[in-house]
Amino acid sequence: MSSSEPVVRSRQTEKEVNGVSTQVVCTEFSNYIFIVLTQYGKMGTLISVTPDTRSNDLGTPAFSTKVLLGKDEPLTHVCAKNLATFVSQEAGNRPVLMGLALKDSSLDAIKQMKEVIKSCKVW
Repeated sequence: MSSSEPVVRSRQTEKEVNGVSTQVVCTEFSNYIFIVLTQYGKMGTLISVTPDTRSNDLGTPAFSTKVLLGKDEPLTHVCAKNLATFVSQEAGNRPVLMGLALKDSSLDAIKQMKEVIKSCKVW
């Protein structure tokens, strides 16, 4: 293979979010966008965020979340949906697989984390 473009594109960064070191890795696969967002240095809970075009006739899909590995708590679904919806929409409504390990899940922190994710855009 003599392609200059890697088969799997990936970017990562580390930023402070409300005084907490936060690492993000975004990887693009042909069928999924994979994002790891951690403040513990571990992958954490693995959540699938999937667009459901059948639920809405307006053309913008609703999103369903499913915890695949880890603790299944309501706040996990809220955080994952808030962090991954824009990624899926920008990536042509592809599903997002997200690993979350957060110390700070406040609204302000989530807004800052969205910007960190945008800085690692691979889609």
